[in-house]
Amino acid sequence: MTVSLPRRLVLGGVLATLPGLAWGREMLRFDGLYKKYGVRGMEFSDRVRQLAGTPVDITGYMAPPLKAESNFFVLSSEPLSICPFCESDADWPVDIVVIYLRHVAPLTSAGARVTVSGRLDTGSWSDPDTGFVSLLRLMDAAYALA
Repeated sequence: MTVSLPRRLVLGGVLATLPGLAWGREMLRFDGLYKKYGVRGMEFSDRVRQLAGTPVDITGYMAPPLKAESNFFVLSSEPLSICPFCESDADWPVDIVVIYLRHVAPLTSAGARVTVSGRLDTGSWSDPDTGFVSLLRLMDAAYALA
């Protein structure tokens, strides 16, 4: 017996797996990550706090990676010529998001514009493998050239 699925259902399933094309997924923008004038210094925007823990998309530029294949990279609002790693979240730039990929993958050339899909994670966190401290991350992420 052959089961036939409606074309709309199949196409919707394919599109839902592609970054930037997932229906029902919120699109973040770098200029909307933080409040402009937080009373306690840098504060997440209300939208970021509401979306924490949910799947989101964001488009930006892949910063120069530490190695050709990795399970993480830094996404920035503008192309960068150097890696923007910080010593603490106190120095955290407002225009970068750390991306933790679902799987180790070859990274594109530095400065490539990509759309990333992943689960938004907020708050100070130190990566147990690298010691890298981040304030804002996308976890279980995948990316595609934008």
